[in-house]
Amino acid sequence: MRLLVGLGNPGTRYAANRHNIGFMTIDAIAKRHGIGPWRRRFQAMTAEGLLGGDRVMLLKPETFMNDSGLAVGEAANFYKVPLVDVIVFHDEVDLPPGKVRVKTGGGDAGHNGLRSITAYLGPDYRRVRVGVGHPGVKDIVHHHVLGDFAKSDREWVEALCTAIADNAELLARGEDASFQNKIHLAMDAKGFGEPKPPKPAAD
Repeated sequence: MRLLVGLGNPGTRYAANRHNIGFMTIDAIAKRHGIGPWRRRFQAMTAEGLLGGDRVMLLKPETFMNDSGLAVGEAANFYKVPLVDVIVFHDEVDLPPGKVRVKTGGGDAGHNGLRSITAYLGPDYRRVRVGVGHPGVKDIVHHHVLGDFAKSDREWVEALCTAIADNAELLARGEDASFQNKIHLAMDAKGFGEPKPPKPAAD
């Protein structure tokens, strides 16, 4: 059993927040791979199914972000899931919008959801860091992540969630580098890659 966790806050009030990109990616994975139905367990919404032949549980905590570890810890302990098979999708302000990086272990970088999970499981789970961009001023980061994505963001958010869902089997197999690369290529193909450097001025 692999446990794929999306972080966010429950309820329609928060549904379009940058902080809820984890929920959005998990929903996309469920839809793309026919995983379901959803039901309430472990203080969360959960769905079970297969991802590339591997049994997985998708989990969206209903405890609110600051207490995400309650739900994640309960599910991981019930199924005795090794930390390497706990994969947490979360918003990352230190990555540009649409960029994805996968890492195992490390600190929480001020992310309350990660802090809570680490308190229950320790730090050595896998994290899929989904870039939502930094507002440029530290004091307004909280307002930024609890704000909705702008209308102009919707196209890349949808493209990113689709790319993550299309390649989620690589994560289940532990092929994190290949997963990152596939996301990069998919986003680049849709025109959401790195901006092209300016051409040198003609002599």
